Amino acid sequence: MRRLFVLLFCGLSVSSLGGCRQPAENRPAVEVVVEDGAQFPDYLAGVWKADKGGWEIVFEPDGTISSAVVSLGRVRMKPGRVTTVPMKMGGEGVYEAGPWAVQFSHERRELTVEIAIADFRVELGESVVKGRTMDLFTGTISPDGRSWWVNRFSFPEYVADTKMYRDHKLIVDPNENPPEELLFQKVSE
Repeated sequence: MRRLFVLLFCGLSVSSLGGCRQPAENRPAVEVVVEDGAQFPDYLAGVWKADKGGWEIVFEPDGTISSAVVSLGRVRMKPGRVTTVPMKMGGEGVYEAGPWAVQFSHERRELTVEIAIADFRVELGESVVKGRTMDLFTGTISPDGRSWWVNRFSFPEYVADTKMYRDHKLIVDPNENPPEELLFQKVSE
């Protein structure tokens, strides 16, 4: 599993640095890859909710993600869009979706999802937190197609702007940021 994650992360990093790029307006908001060119399984389409963190992912029949509730602010986002929400302490939160991706292996029943927030800015009273983040979920779908056990890898880059600290980068050591285990369950329709 760790080898798959490293290979996937390196592949995504290399492809993002490569020279063959489509113009941004031609790139899909969600890239879907199903091994062997097969169809995305019908049983995965629908709403999936995590047992913690507030995560929710809505898969369409073609494997794209139509929306996701992200743990950062429990905000419902749509791929390729900017989402603005009012904050309880005044101000607003602005979240710009980055590239999202879905990969599925029929043989291993393994589903991998990448959800990136390219840029966000959240006003918390007189303070502001801003930055970007990428979350990678990878795990196996249960034989009945109703549960998805995942490891969530998070790659945050946050900056805090407070009275005491101006543009203070919040350091996250990758060695101190172990994967989080989550259980997603398909919500009955």
